Amino acid sequence: MNLREQLLEIIQASDKALTVDQLTERLALESTDAFKELIRTLNTLEEEGLIGRTRTNRYGTLAVLGQAAGIISIHQRGFGFLSVEGETEDVFLPPDQLKDVYHGDTILVKKREDNRGKTEGVLLKVLKRGLSEFVGTYTLPSGRLDQFAFIEPDDKRINFWPVVNPDKSLGAVDGHKVVVRITKYPDGRFAGACDVVRIIGHKNDPGVDILSIVYKHGIPTEFPEDVIDQANAVPDEADEKDFMGRVDLRNETIFTIDGEDAKDLDDAVHVKKLDNGNYELGVHIADVSHYVTEGSPLDVEAFERGTSVYLVDRVIPMLPHRLSNGICSLNPHVNRLTLSCVMEISPQNGKVVNHELFPSVIKTTERMTYTNVREIIERDDEATLERYEPYIPLFDLMAELAEVLRTRRNSRGAINFDFAEAKVVVDEEGKPADIVLRPRSVAEKLIEEFMLAANETVAEHFHKMDVPFIYRVHDNPKPDKLDFFFDFVANFGVHIERFKGQKVEPKTLQKILKAISGEPEEPVISTIMLRSMQQAKYDDVSLGHFGLATDFYTHFTSPIRRYPDLIVHRLMRTYVFNGDVSEKTIAKYEDRLDSIAEQASKRERRSVDAERETQSLKKAEYMESRLGEEFDGVVSGVTNFGMFIELPNTIEGLVRLQSMDDYYHFDESQLMLLGERTKRQFRIGDAVRVKVDAVNLDERTIDFTVVGMPKREQSRRRQPTTIKATEGRPKKDDKKGRGRDDKRPKRGKPGKPGKPGQAGKPSKPGEKPKTSQGRSALDLKKKDGQKRTGDAKRGAKKRR
Repeated sequence: MNLREQLLEIIQASDKALTVDQLTERLALESTDAFKELIRTLNTLEEEGLIGRTRTNRYGTLAVLGQAAGIISIHQRGFGFLSVEGETEDVFLPPDQLKDVYHGDTILVKKREDNRGKTEGVLLKVLKRGLSEFVGTYTLPSGRLDQFAFIEPDDKRINFWPVVNPDKSLGAVDGHKVVVRITKYPDGRFAGACDVVRIIGHKNDPGVDILSIVYKHGIPTEFPEDVIDQANAVPDEADEKDFMGRVDLRNETIFTIDGEDAKDLDDAVHVKKLDNGNYELGVHIADVSHYVTEGSPLDVEAFERGTSVYLVDRVIPMLPHRLSNGICSLNPHVNRLTLSCVMEISPQNGKVVNHELFPSVIKTTERMTYTNVREIIERDDEATLERYEPYIPLFDLMAELAEVLRTRRNSRGAINFDFAEAKVVVDEEGKPADIVLRPRSVAEKLIEEFMLAANETVAEHFHKMDVPFIYRVHDNPKPDKLDFFFDFVANFGVHIERFKGQKVEPKTLQKILKAISGEPEEPVISTIMLRSMQQAKYDDVSLGHFGLATDFYTHFTSPIRRYPDLIVHRLMRTYVFNGDVSEKTIAKYEDRLDSIAEQASKRERRSVDAERETQSLKKAEYMESRLGEEFDGVVSGVTNFGMFIELPNTIEGLVRLQSMDDYYHFDESQLMLLGERTKRQFRIGDAVRVKVDAVNLDERTIDFTVVGMPKREQSRRRQPTTIKATEGRPKKDDKKGRGRDDKRPKRGKPGKPGKPGQAGKPSKPGEKPKTSQGRSALDLKKKDGQKRTGDAKRGAKKRR
C-alpha cells in the first residue's frame, strides 16, 4: 500500500480531523524526505477534493468537515445545484456564491443551513474547470471593436461570451454556428478567449439548428476510419459456417413487428400453444455480438456512443448503417444470426414456468408493421386481413398472450403511464410542417409485453447464476418527493392513507392513476407522478425495478441501438453458451461492469437531453409561424409567475401573470390562481382557450395569453377518494453507496439456475444445427440429447 492509499485509509477511518503531526505519527514517518512527500500527497488529495483542510490545518474527510465536492450545474437565472457523488440530494448554491464559477466546474463547498432550515453551499474553491468546448454563434459587433469577434453560447448556462483569438477563426463569418475551444477563462477584467475548431454552418441554413444541438451535447456524427473499415469487412449475408452450434429455427413462423419507417429490426417473435395448454413465446434478438467483438474498433466506438440518438429529422446510430440496417437487421426471408429466449408461460397466471436461452439462426416469415397487426387484431381493414389471412390465428394468439402477461404485471402493481407521444413532421428544409400524436395501439402494447417478459426472464436467470451482470434498475422514490406528490394529488380529492415513514409500493401509485383515469387533470398528475420517481439507470447490482414492480430486469432486446444490450449478449455467450464461469472471467467482469453501466447511463441521459431539446426547438418553431392564432388547451401547471398551458398536440406554453385580466394571487396550498377583483379561478386541468403571443427560439419558449375562461366540469366536484398505502417491495439486495474503495457484495461460487428456467447449450463445432420441424423450441435440445444447464447440480448461491 503506497502513501496515498495509507493516508486515505487513516483519514477515512477517523471521525475527526487530524493534524500533520498526528498523521506523521500514525504513518511512523521519520525522514525529512518522507515528511515532504506527506505534505505533497496531502496537497494533491485536497486539490482532487478527496479530503478537506480546516483553517487550523487539520485534515479530514469532506463529510467530517461538513464539506462537499462535485460538479455544479448552473441555471440561466444565476443559481446552481452541486451534484455530489454518493449523495441523493444536490446542494443549492445562490448566485452570490458562484462568482468565477462556470457550468460544469468541479467545486468544493462548505455546507450550511439557510434561514429556512434548508442546506445550501458556500464556495470554498474551484477544483477543476469542466468546460473545454462549446457551441455558439460567431458574432461581429458594430462599432470600435468590430475587428474582434466573440461567441454567443447556445447553452444559456454558460454565462460569458469569449473573444475569438486572432487568426483562429477558421474563416468564420457573422452568424456562423461554430464549435470553440476555450483557451482562457474570464478573470474579471477580460471576457475570456477561444479558438474556433469547427464551423457547423450558418444559423439560417437548413439542418444547422439540429446539428448545433448535436455538437452542443458532444454527440459524434461520423465514425472513425478503422470503425468503417471493420464494418465494411462484415459480409452482406450470414455465412453458413456460422450456423454451426446454433438451433435452426428457420422453419418456425417468426415475425418482426415495428413501425413503418423502422430500418434496424433487432427483435422478432413467435407464439404457439403447447399440448399442455401453456403458451410458448419466443423472442429472437439480432446477434450483434457475433459481429461486434470485444475490444474491436466497433466495440470501442459503440461503448463511447452508448446508444443511438433519435432526433426529429435524423437518427445518429450507435453502429454503422452497414450493420444496423444490414446484416444485423432481421429483414424478412433472409438468414440471420440471433440469440433466443424461449419461454413457456402459464395461461392461468402469466408466470414463466420454463425458459431456455440459446444461439439460433432464423428466417423471418414477414416484416409486419404496428398498423398491420392492429388492423388484423381489431379486424379493421379487409385488404390487410386478406393479405395476411393464414396468420390471423397467430396474431389473435399473440393478443391473447399479451393480455395474460399484462394482467400479471398489473396484479403485482406495475405502473402504466399512457402519455401521448408527439411526432414533429419536418419538410425537406427541416421546417416543422405538422405535429401529430402517435397513439400506442394494441400492436405496440403487444410487443412491449413480449419484450418485458424476455428482459425479466434473462435478468432473473443471471441473477440466480450469481455472476457479474448488467441490469436495468429503478430505485424506490425519495420520500420527500413522494410526500410532495401525495400533497399535490390531495388537491384533486385523492388522499393517501399511510403511516409516517411508511414505504410505498408501486401498487399505491397504480391505484392513483386508476382513480384519476379519464379526468381532465390525468395527464398532469401522471407527469408529476413520473417526476416524483427516480431515473431508471444501468447497474451491475440487481436492485429491482420499482416502476415495473419486478425484482429482476435488464435490457436484452435492442443490441443494435443500446450498448448495455450488447454487453448482455456477450455475457450470455460467455457464461451460458461457452460455459465460462472461471475465476479469471468473473474477476474480469466484476472489474469492468460498474464503469460500463455508469457510462451507458450517462450516454442515455445525453441522448434524451438532445432529443428533448430538438423537440422543443421544432415545437417553438412550429408555433412561431402561428403567432396570433388561437388554440384550446388545458392548464398543466400553476406557479407564482403564471400558468402553463398544454395543447392537445403536447406543445406547452406560459401565460404570464402580467398578461392576465386581473391581479391574480397564487394559492400554493390549492395550486390555484385567484383573481383579486374578478374572483376568477384557474386550476390544473381547467380547459382554456389561448392565443399565441410570443415565441423565443433561443430559449425554446412559447408565450400564450388567455382569450377564453375555464370551463368547469361536473366531474371535478366528484367525491374524494381515499387510497390506503401498502408497504414497499422488499429488496433482494441492498447496495451501499459507492466510494473509491467501496467493496462490491461478496459473491458465491457461480452456479447455473435450475427450474424454472433453463439455458440452452449449442451443439459442438462441426455439428449440423438442430432443426425444429414444428416441435416446441423448448423441447429441441432435450429431444436431441443436448445437455441442459438446468440439469447441472451446481446450486446458485444468492448474493450476500
